[in-house]
Amino acid sequence: MHGKDFDIRISNTHRIRFTRDAFAVDSRLLIDLLETNGHAKVLVFIDSGVAEAFPNLEKQVNDYLDRMPGFDSRGTIVQVGGEVCKRDANTLQAAWDAIEKAGIDRHSYILCIGGGAYLDVIGLAAATAHRGIRLVRFPTTTLSQDDSGVGVKNGINAYNKKNFLGTFAVPYAVVNDFSFLHGQKETERRAGLVEAVKVALVKDAAFFNWIEDNADQLAELKTHALEEVVERSALLHASHIAYGGDPFETGNSRPLDFGHWAAHKMEQLTEFELSHADAVGVGVALDTVYSWKTGRLDEASAMRVLKVLKKLKLDTWHPALEFKTSEGKRSVFLGLEEFREHLGGELTVLLLKEIGKGEDVHTMDTQLLEECIQWLEVSQASSLY
Repeated sequence: MHGKDFDIRISNTHRIRFTRDAFAVDSRLLIDLLETNGHAKVLVFIDSGVAEAFPNLEKQVNDYLDRMPGFDSRGTIVQVGGEVCKRDANTLQAAWDAIEKAGIDRHSYILCIGGGAYLDVIGLAAATAHRGIRLVRFPTTTLSQDDSGVGVKNGINAYNKKNFLGTFAVPYAVVNDFSFLHGQKETERRAGLVEAVKVALVKDAAFFNWIEDNADQLAELKTHALEEVVERSALLHASHIAYGGDPFETGNSRPLDFGHWAAHKMEQLTEFELSHADAVGVGVALDTVYSWKTGRLDEASAMRVLKVLKKLKLDTWHPALEFKTSEGKRSVFLGLEEFREHLGGELTVLLLKEIGKGEDVHTMDTQLLEECIQWLEVSQASSLY
């Protein structure tokens, strides 16, 4: 046998912009950001929830693209977003149909305006049509602006598993337009706070201190505090993806998924009635307590984390933790194997050594997890923190 190995290196630029009113008459953001060569076809997808919250958005986007030089607008498509759009391939297929009908090619742009779930679906459509079309994301919720929207993943659920089908693809650009945040429901604006806490816990103690110091302002969703927490969280997430050494998760470690093994399983167990944000809050609390109970994290730090979650009005326990299998075991524990299976290789779960620093472990003691779940249930009911 003989042969030769070739080292193929691919460089991507991950462009993230923060702004307000990107589609205002005098905005030059897209003109300066996109390479049109004088003529680029643009197709826009809009999450129906965003279209309802901003009734003039579709017209504003169409008028903007029609007015600006270099853009050949191919119209806007409004589809139902939210977790329901990821439950099957219907929204994805409709997006592919629209892309083909509009004559979009690899030199075109797809703009997607919506929450994280809808960005996942349209991201998958863009990544697979013609083997990749340039995508510009406009995340509209705190959760998508400070976490998933600045990431490089896309996908839909299949086989009763979250994100079973999907790809890694760096978007051409991400535009975090803060004007979208303040038109959303309170639950949507609050949802992203948990991912900011998460990334601070595993990456930046100073950021966690800032969240702790500003918890009252954040709990009240004050504009300046909300925008700052979103921007700092987004940049931390993007920095890890760009410089963490494994942007497409070919290894075993997933530090940005702290608390997510339980969160993903709880979403599935509740048939996704439990939101991702609420599930992550519980997952972060559980893995924080487990980090403390295994002697990695000191008790005082664990209590700080739980108090911050409580101040931000984020739950730290949910009845889904009590669901049992036919054998009488907690169903949530099945999430450990599914978490391992999704990434491949050996189980790798990040726990906290201290605030701002994590440690990978490869086994989880389910008996101790039982105790942690019971502790969370009792402590939430009796205000132990």
